[in-house]
Amino acid sequence: MKLYYAPGACSLSPHIVLLEAGLPFTLEKIDFKTKKTGAGVDYLTVNSKGAVPALQLDDGRVLTEGPAIIQYLADQKPDSGLAARAGSFERYQLMEILNYITSEVHKEFSPLFNPEASAERKAAAKTALGKKFDWLSGFLGTKTSLMGSAFTVADAYLFTVLSWTGHVGIDLKQWPSLSAYHSRIAQRPKVQQALKEEGLLK
Repeated sequence: MKLYYAPGACSLSPHIVLLEAGLPFTLEKIDFKTKKTGAGVDYLTVNSKGAVPALQLDDGRVLTEGPAIIQYLADQKPDSGLAARAGSFERYQLMEILNYITSEVHKEFSPLFNPEASAERKAAAKTALGKKFDWLSGFLGTKTSLMGSAFTVADAYLFTVLSWTGHVGIDLKQWPSLSAYHSRIAQRPKVQQALKEEGLLK
């Protein structure tokens, strides 16, 4: 398998999951300005959406959208515990939190990375994110991970999204439980490895 990624982008989530699952893969970096892959290929021929991540399977098929990719990867190693068994109620609970992260949290960061967004729009996004973080703090409670005690693909995704706060002027320490959670996940060996492989950690 090949993962197309950009350092620190949402593609970090499947990168972490690939390592946690122990699946064989290669990485190919994307230049968003030129839309070229590291090999010089037009990335739009791989993923016409132009976004990362994209996962190319060994047979050439391509899967896009982070929440779909990480569930697919977890299902390749069902004994890893990275996702509950397909069809179980717990799996739908996992899908529920993945949908919340992607639609309510991840999406709200968009204007903060958009140089054309007005100051008012960015301020509104930060206010909205604050409310999402309030909810996530309550949902996490005293649990060590989103789904309980075991690390799952949802933690890889939320860790990735929370990592953006420092780049957009949000102090995560306003939410102590989320800040502690982020620090805890950051210490996982495979997370450290992914960060190093993307040049985000020395």
